[in-house]
Amino acid sequence: MRELVYTGFCSLDGVVDSPGDPAEGHRGGGWVSDVEFVPEAFSLKGEELEDTTALMFGRRSYELFAPVWRESDDHAAYQELPKYVVSSTLSGDALVEGWGPTTILRSTGDVAELKKSAGGAIFIHGSAELARRLSDARLIDRYNLLVFPVLLGAGKTLFSNADKDKQRLTLRESTAYPNGVLKLIYDVVD
Repeated sequence: MRELVYTGFCSLDGVVDSPGDPAEGHRGGGWVSDVEFVPEAFSLKGEELEDTTALMFGRRSYELFAPVWRESDDHAAYQELPKYVVSSTLSGDALVEGWGPTTILRSTGDVAELKKSAGGAIFIHGSAELARRLSDARLIDRYNLLVFPVLLGAGKTLFSNADKDKQRLTLRESTAYPNGVLKLIYDVVD
């Protein structure tokens, strides 16, 4: 069974919306850069590359990341990795050329089937709506979070408010950095 890992930046109140730039849509966008840069706080992103065998996105995150990451030296290691886009509306001709093999999955059921296939860990980047759906469906196996010391009060959150059964997590690793950022890695137990 392949492991499905959500990785992302998160505010203390659970918002994952527009961490990099106000142009991403949130009025408080760019909140990651509001915190003093401490390189070791971002080391998680490099460490993840060792485990990443494929990437997964929702449609909007794919449309935002693909054209930028394809040209980015910082994301060169992602170039040839298989990519999966979960979307009921994205057409095959809308896929970004020159960014490795990309498959469109049409449903949460398709994601569940992909997890049963041979291969290593699949990392979900951004994609708040997808993360909520997959979490509610109990398909996410691990959360790699960098929690920032900011309260945004509104925006896309990592977890839904759906009435669902309790899900237990086990802390795999945690680190607090001098700038107030917390690295939290949780395995989903059940």
